[in-house]
Amino acid sequence: MSAPVSQQASGDRPLLSVRVQAEDFDPAEAGALLTRGRRDVGALVTFTGLCRDEQGRLAALELEHFPGMAEEQLTRIAEEALARWPLTGLVVIHRHGRIAPGANIVLVAAASSHRQAAFEAADFLMDYLKSRAPFWKKEILADGSAGSWVAARQTDEDRLTRW
Repeated sequence: MSAPVSQQASGDRPLLSVRVQAEDFDPAEAGALLTRGRRDVGALVTFTGLCRDEQGRLAALELEHFPGMAEEQLTRIAEEALARWPLTGLVVIHRHGRIAPGANIVLVAAASSHRQAAFEAADFLMDYLKSRAPFWKKEILADGSAGSWVAARQTDEDRLTRW
């Protein structure tokens, strides 16, 4: 597991937690981290990305990353979201390694006093993660044949331009 990048909320500084890990995660734990003991949170938006089986074609995805670089880039974009929206906290978790269909891959949880900021920040982060995060995905096919590396989709790139 990579070392988490985490800071506690203090004063006007929102909580930030960024992790890259092989282990599964619990989205409810991220929500609890962002809301526990707080009375200023009016919205909690979470997005969990799961591995699809591509109509039974895929046995798993193998996600690779450069340790250190991935955390640094995710932290940078998370800090940009904190600067752009009035958030009370943000959690970003991205898994690496072999991920089976139906398993969690990524989590973004954004907390704020009002829903629009939380929705927009989560959407912004997912657009970045889908198109620019330093992860590489290789397909492991169910029929035993060699899979290919998954390329970024143009629609994901197009979505990123709106920010």
